[in-house]
Formats: sequence, structure tokens, C-alpha cells
Amino acid sequence: MSNTRIASCRLYGFIDTAYLEGRDPGEVARQLIDGGVDLLQVRVKQGSHAARVGVGLKVVEAAAPHQVPVIVNDDIDAAFETGADGVHLGQEDWAHLGGSEERTARLANMRIVGLSTHSLEQALAAERDGADYIGVGPVFPTATKPDAQPVGIELVRKVAGAVKTPFFAIGGITLDNLRPVLQAGATRVAVVSALLKAPDMAEAATAFRKALGRM
Repeated sequence: MSNTRIASCRLYGFIDTAYLEGRDPGEVARQLIDGGVDLLQVRVKQGSHAARVGVGLKVVEAAAPHQVPVIVNDDIDAAFETGADGVHLGQEDWAHLGGSEERTARLANMRIVGLSTHSLEQALAAERDGADYIGVGPVFPTATKPDAQPVGIELVRKVAGAVKTPFFAIGGITLDNLRPVLQAGATRVAVVSALLKAPDMAEAATAFRKALGRM
């Protein structure tokens, strides 16, 4: 596992089937990339393994000419079968992989492994365990995960001061609340609904990139 490609990424976008509303995943990916998204996650929460592979193949095909890494949420086998760059795991998924030897064997084909964290302790543990990047959140309330308790800006500040592994602040982030997230020390953000529900996804992504570049 290596985080060299992740280090230069600033804007993490999602192809989340809960927000596609019939749109082609590959076309959505191309629009987000056109706007400046430099890392993409395939998220198919309610679908089957086959559905994740189907969406993943389209996203990988769209992203490959632009050398934008593609990450598959939760499904290690789907990540491998689609030729994606890596996988993103939650805390429970990570725990289920077992100890370090079991994790190493299971993730042997993944160039990038990301891990969700919700506390400073989890972020520090993810760094010790060798995650290539960390998701920190949800920073704000989010419809994507309505049952998740927001961690707030303060956790972003703590992680920024203690963790060297690249991290993405995630959860309810919009252009209107982006500034305090960046002022707390985040240099990378992951954005779902504010991009996928925008009238012009490429334009929205460009606005985020400009705001990230000003900090």
C-alpha cells in the first residue's frame, strides 16, 4: 500500500447510486472529473456485488484516461474485479479483516486502502495500521448517513494536529460551510450530495477546487 498518489488529491467525489437518479455512472464520473475531482469512490450501498462491479467498471473506464484513482466502498472483491485502485472500509469492515497478517493477505491486490474514522483514537489507529488515507467525519449532519452522530470541526482540528496520513474531511460539507473546515486544518475534502445534487456537477466541483486552492 502506498499513499503517494493520494497525497496530491484534494477533492474526493462519489458515484453513489442513492443519488444517481437514473444517470449513467460513467457520465457522472466524467462530469465530476471535468470539474476537478481527483479521486472517486464507487458506493452502491443497497445493491449486490454484481451491481457494484457493473458500476465500478463504468467508473474505472471513465477515470482511466485522466489517471484519477477509483476506490470501491466496502467490497474488496469488486475493487479487484473492476481494476479499481483500491477499497474504502468502515471501522466494522476493518475489524472483520482480523489481525495485521490477515489484513495484509486480504488487501494484497489493493494499491490504496482508505479507512473511515470518527475519533482521534481511530484516526491514530488507522495511521498505525497503515491506511493510505483516512476519512474523518461526519463533520456535519448528512443525509447520506442520517444515523451517524456528527463529529464536528474540533475533531478535524485534532486530527490535523496529530496525524500525518492524508485525511479527507467528510460529511455534510458544502461550499457554504467549507471555510471553517479548512481553517481547522483540513486540506482535502470528500463531497457527496453537494456535487451529485448540484444543477451542474462540473461547475460545482470547480467551485470546490477553487475554494480549496485559496486555503
